[in-house]
Amino acid sequence: MIKHRTKRQCRRLIPHLLHAISSLKGSPFPSLSQLGQTLDLWREEIARMWRFTKNNGITEGFHTKMEMISRRAFGFRNFENYRLRVKVLCG
Repeated sequence: MIKHRTKRQCRRLIPHLLHAISSLKGSPFPSLSQLGQTLDLWREEIARMWRFTKNNGITEGFHTKMEMISRRAFGFRNFENYRLRVKVLCG
């Protein structure tokens, strides 16, 4: 539940993560084994997520809003009008 961890905290947690992944991979249940394989492929990204808390949520939100503007207008004939509307609604 803690979002940001120090480098030292991450180093202590990595063996626990690797043990849990190996336990899942060795599970007799196919769904748990598949989960273990997936987590094994994503283990570096999971460790980075523990260490660094930045994400691109704001960028994705603006992108969604820009798509909604474009859909509502059924396409702009003039790109400058689209740019101005995006600035007004996202700025």
